[in-house]
Amino acid sequence: MNTKTNGLGPSNWEWEIKPETSWRSISLVELYSYKDLLLQLTRKEFLGLYQQTLLGPFWTLIRPLLTVITYVVVFNKVIGIPTGGVPPFLFNLIGITLWNLFSEIFLQTSITFTQNAAIFSKVYFPRIIVALSTLWLQIILFAIQLLLLVAVYLFCYFNGQVDFNAGQGLLIFPVIVITAGIGFGGGLIFSVLTAKYRDLLSLIQVLIRLLMFICPVFYTLSMVPQKFQWLANLNPLSALFEYFRFAFLGIGSVNTIQLLYSFGFMVVIVLFGIMLFNKMSDKLIDIL
Repeated sequence: MNTKTNGLGPSNWEWEIKPETSWRSISLVELYSYKDLLLQLTRKEFLGLYQQTLLGPFWTLIRPLLTVITYVVVFNKVIGIPTGGVPPFLFNLIGITLWNLFSEIFLQTSITFTQNAAIFSKVYFPRIIVALSTLWLQIILFAIQLLLLVAVYLFCYFNGQVDFNAGQGLLIFPVIVITAGIGFGGGLIFSVLTAKYRDLLSLIQVLIRLLMFICPVFYTLSMVPQKFQWLANLNPLSALFEYFRFAFLGIGSVNTIQLLYSFGFMVVIVLFGIMLFNKMSDKLIDIL
């Protein structure tokens, strides 16, 4: 149904339903009008995430802690990967915190269609609102983990194990934005693919685990053999982990060109992901 503002003709209609969705039909005004739905979906997902659990939101902190302890034992104690004089627990927590931001945004966004098929088929609203609610939820969970990281960092600082530099610390903000953007854009693209090919969900989970070892999560880029440096630099996430670690510890190989490359990659993948998601959203409802 079309809604008119007055009787002057179609050019004055506020809403127009067309037989096909264009690549660029997302309206920022329309998205803003659904801001309350976005907040409600984010709240619903947060509450539903920890329903009928023993520890509730504390799992947001327990998971990275258990992961870091495992990494310290395996990579630092057994294998002997150096941390440049930094406490191994803090060194690994920095990498794990940023990795969780990327991986959770990517994985949860990639199942947008498969998890919300029932809602999408019953009522109209911009489908990307659900993906945005997932993004906001993961940013909230990341903020909780970031508080844990800051607490551990302050403990090490007051014990004289690390130094503090406010200028370096500001670097965490662009790194967070770019990392979240890459995860979100990639998740939007794969949400379309997983809606058509359900078996891709299992493949994505395997690939995301393999990607973790390609990214400098528990090591620095300087440890990568020279013949594989080009491969590490090709990964847009590599510079982000180096900058994130440099912001806290002042160590790592930071390169402005690499950061700009990561930013450019983020812009491209977010724009393409939004356009593809928007173009295919209506068509996918019929096959879910």
